[in-house]
Amino acid sequence: MDLQGPVKVEASCFAVERAFLARHSDFFCALFQSGMKESRQAELHLRGGVRAKGFLIALAVCRGEVPEIGEPDELVAAVECAAFLQVACLVRHLCDIVDSDNCLLLYQAAWIFGVRALFHSAALFLCDAFEDLREAAESSIPDELLRYSQSLSPTAFIALGTHSPSMELLQDSFRVVCYLDENAGEWKHLTNLPTLCSTLMAGIAVLDNRLYIVGGVYGYGKDTVDSSFCYNPESGIWTTLPGPQQPRYDFTLLGHEGRLYAIGGEVNKRTISAAERYDAAKGEWTVIQHAPRPVASAACAVARRRIFVCFWKPPDTTDIFEYIPARDEWKLATTMIRPQSYGHCMAAHRDNLYVMRNGPCDDFLRCLMDCYNITTGQWTAMEGHYINSKGALFTAMIRGDSAFTVKHMLTLEYTIAGDKWTPRRQMKGFPKSGSLWTCLLRLPKTGPA
Repeated sequence: MDLQGPVKVEASCFAVERAFLARHSDFFCALFQSGMKESRQAELHLRGGVRAKGFLIALAVCRGEVPEIGEPDELVAAVECAAFLQVACLVRHLCDIVDSDNCLLLYQAAWIFGVRALFHSAALFLCDAFEDLREAAESSIPDELLRYSQSLSPTAFIALGTHSPSMELLQDSFRVVCYLDENAGEWKHLTNLPTLCSTLMAGIAVLDNRLYIVGGVYGYGKDTVDSSFCYNPESGIWTTLPGPQQPRYDFTLLGHEGRLYAIGGEVNKRTISAAERYDAAKGEWTVIQHAPRPVASAACAVARRRIFVCFWKPPDTTDIFEYIPARDEWKLATTMIRPQSYGHCMAAHRDNLYVMRNGPCDDFLRCLMDCYNITTGQWTAMEGHYINSKGALFTAMIRGDSAFTVKHMLTLEYTIAGDKWTPRRQMKGFPKSGSLWTCLLRLPKTGPA
């Protein structure tokens, strides 16, 4: 499909290939296939429902760019354009940029223009951040929008300790998954681990609001657990699923867009680079491109729907690679060189990857943090040392604009703002010592199943 002329929006003209428009917009795809006279005109003139600033934003997103959309009028224009031209990638981008500053505006705009995915995404954000946004929400949005947001299941912080499988008669009372009751400021019982489930050197991740525990080891010989387990918080039921084709332990597991990714790990005390993905709809594991080099227990995060994994090169280098599912390939995103640069944990917030590492002189009670912006490609050393007498910041969960860190003696909430995390409140620690796994799940409004 050749370029036949410009697209005119208000007083602006845009020279865009029609094949490009048809590929990214359901509206243009249908128009060009309709045989209507408009599809054959030398100049397309869009009237009503689209403004030039919204169309410009849409074109940038379709080209793979990440435009800054900060002004209210720009946000509304982008929602209008996404609705009228049916641009799926623009809708996804708007869902990704929902934050405390624009949540209420995007929620209302999505409601007015009928952008369902954005409407639901903004409603979920408001549900989780309601206490912070209550005053503004109650004074600016209709009651029916408030009621819908509050009817949704809120995101809860989940933690579980490290356990090997146990016999039914010897069930460890600590073999539990807990959730954080934020009102009480303490951790409470959610569910028991299945008898044959191991969290010792296992892969643990959340996909489509299901908790997956894959692999792990048991016994003195570190035998690999063959089965994997899935917990549904809506039903409170655990189910089993097949393990990876290559049994492994101490590997990286993450969930992303309907699939689990198992990366690296160890087999018979040998570190491997083999990687696989599990299609939750099909119930199948398939082999994907090997990781760039053998890696075990690598930190990982998903930022802006992109997968990033840390690879440490002793003594002072951490390479961060991006895995691109559509092309099944690995790409070096950036390199961090810092003394004791081993990335113990990586978390994502908006465009930023936060890499937590041990402090100078092997001070393992001190945690330093560096921030990498995937849009600008710039590193920033975060202000201050994240230190306390109860343990280091080597696990972090991010919900909205808050980060939660968990240790045995203390749970801390930070507000993420600018180039630092500011302590906001503290709660009781997780009621078991040792290594922790943490994640987020949406629990039923009636409480844990």
